[in-house]
Amino acid sequence: MANVLSNFETWKKFLAERVEHGKNIGLSEDSISDLAYEIGSFLGEKVDPKNEQEQALKEIWEVGNEEERKTIAGLMVKLVQKS
Repeated sequence: MANVLSNFETWKKFLAERVEHGKNIGLSEDSISDLAYEIGSFLGEKVDPKNEQEQALKEIWEVGNEEERKTIAGLMVKLVQKS
């Protein structure tokens, strides 16, 4: 996971691959967003940011409530689907 987090573009590619895999196995958009939320929670609690973008996301994540964090996770999924 450390290599994935060392570069923001690598992280977006990693997340995009996970989202695509989720779609391929039939997960709904809500389920995919829920998984992104869980990943965000894990990263926020357990992983030190490796670059400026991750630091900014971590700080935004930390000040958000659960609903706001779910919105952030959903937006990250949309971001990587668009890329």
